[in-house]
Amino acid sequence: MSAAGTAAGPAGPEPMPSYAQLVQRGWGSALAAARGCADCGWGLARRGLAEHAHLAPPELLLLALGALGWTALRSAATSRLFRPLAKRCRLQPRDAAKMPESAWKFLFYLGAWSYSAYLLFGTDYPFFHDPPSVFYDWKTGMAVPRDIAVAYLLQGSFYGHSIYATLYMDAWRKDSVVMLVHHVVTLVLIVSSYAFRYHKVGILVLFLHDISDVQLEFTKLNVYFKSRGGSHHRLHALAADLGCLSFSLSWFWFRLYWFPLKVLYATSYCSLRSVPDIPFYFFFNALLLLLTLMNLYWFLYIVAFAAKVLTGQVRELKDVREYDTAEAPSPQPHKAEKPLKNGLVKDKRF
Repeated sequence: MSAAGTAAGPAGPEPMPSYAQLVQRGWGSALAAARGCADCGWGLARRGLAEHAHLAPPELLLLALGALGWTALRSAATSRLFRPLAKRCRLQPRDAAKMPESAWKFLFYLGAWSYSAYLLFGTDYPFFHDPPSVFYDWKTGMAVPRDIAVAYLLQGSFYGHSIYATLYMDAWRKDSVVMLVHHVVTLVLIVSSYAFRYHKVGILVLFLHDISDVQLEFTKLNVYFKSRGGSHHRLHALAADLGCLSFSLSWFWFRLYWFPLKVLYATSYCSLRSVPDIPFYFFFNALLLLLTLMNLYWFLYIVAFAAKVLTGQVRELKDVREYDTAEAPSPQPHKAEKPLKNGLVKDKRF
């Protein structure tokens, strides 16, 4: 396998391809790589791990400690900040039970996305405007810049925490299984891309995904706060409506337009031009493709909900992800909310 990429790329950034060019060139490169791989199999995978994966035990320990730290910090913030805030604002019981989770995620994703934006637009890194450059000068075991390593530590430890949180801390939702798969895939991508020194494209992936989470949690918070203290607050209702619109548009633009045409094009096609025998080409592209399919799944979910709003089936904006799959739709408001053992409130509406 090649140990290094090309010394430099083209003189200027390459134009972003169309979807047709992505499919044609990406599929063609994958087929050519498959035909040219005479030694593909478990033996090659083991040699690839031994030769190209660089992940020290202290780094894994730091990742695990970070995940524990996020879990402890969330528990402390929920009990000492978010729940008292919900009580002080006199949120409805069902909203008060769900607000801490959204507040926690909003604060993290806002900070994480802001830092990724700084790396891409506040430094000399050209990855956003020239995605193929993420593979220029690639070398096995190359040093990871400290600012990017910090982003990887924060994100990797958070998604490690998120796997636990989805199972034991978050409310169980219709798409929680897909969300759990998403967290596992994301964590595997973060850890393995760091180990194989694909950290440049990793920062681009994180930037393109975190913005939607910021807008989602912002919208949910305004949904919770618009009916509080026994009155309706128009400012929060307007912010929720605008947030929903912005979230839908950004989801398509960042995750279904920029992500495949910038990231998938670079990893499936441009990577082989810079590093003809780039290690674990099929593994990483398969995970990125799976991430794309999950983004498409959620986008169809968003479109279906928007269609219900437009046709009058849903009269006001609610967080439709908040409900258990076992709950049946009910045309009438539920008169009484029954507290669960863990103190949360189960909402019987669909």
